[in-house]
Amino acid sequence: MRISVCRVYAVVILGMLGLAASATTASAQYRPQAREAAVVGEDYRFEVGYGWWNAEPSLIVNSESLGILGSDVDLISDLGIEQHRLGKLDVVIKPGRKHRLRYQHLPIKYQTDAFPVTREFVFNGQRFTVGLPVTTNVDFTTDTFGYEWDFLYFPRGFIGAGVNVMLTNIDVSLESPIGNEFVTQAAPIPAFNFSGRGYLTRNFAIGGEIKFFRIPDSIEKQIDGDGSYTDVDIYGTYNINKYFGVQAGWRKTAIFYTAEQDEGDLKFKGIYFGGIVRY
Repeated sequence: MRISVCRVYAVVILGMLGLAASATTASAQYRPQAREAAVVGEDYRFEVGYGWWNAEPSLIVNSESLGILGSDVDLISDLGIEQHRLGKLDVVIKPGRKHRLRYQHLPIKYQTDAFPVTREFVFNGQRFTVGLPVTTNVDFTTDTFGYEWDFLYFPRGFIGAGVNVMLTNIDVSLESPIGNEFVTQAAPIPAFNFSGRGYLTRNFAIGGEIKFFRIPDSIEKQIDGDGSYTDVDIYGTYNINKYFGVQAGWRKTAIFYTAEQDEGDLKFKGIYFGGIVRY
């Protein structure tokens, strides 16, 4: 994912927040004597959110072994992986008005049982022929720890930036009558983020966030690998009261990596919904 695309998403997010700010300003112009009521949903110290993400996956992996180059294996069309809802947990600690400590747990797991191979391919040095029954277990679970500083803070919203450390697990296992083959990659990934939120009404807010990282060209050869990560999240939140809210949005995540002769191109996109508890 090129950085220019990230900029496009950032412009979209900032544009949405600009519309929210404009609506607030216009409202204030028509009611110059009224005192603006505080928004619902920003006065908290601890927030927990849980959601269900109906992500459409695109999963391509390639694994070499013993000098035998692998094939690009499409885990969906070749091995029968099917789309299903993914749960996600978000925790935010707010020690100060402009400071947020964040944690997200995103378990991404898929499984098929004795699915007949639809196309011959080579994975981890082993050739899988058409019709061979293969049980596939996939785990792309990610835990993200981050800090965000809201450098612009308004009565009805904020714009912030932050740094994150992502612990991403990539584990693909193929079990068949000819043997068990697997590939595992796990490494901490740094990522930057920009986010913002604006309130259209006292209870309803729209927001967005973009996280991104790409290994610089200058160190690709040193580590014998490459990688990039992009995550775009656009959402709306309705706060029932100070303590409870509901949320719906659209999210797209793209992960690309190469490590020696192994490679992966993983993409997820779709809508999600969930609830939020605060105090």
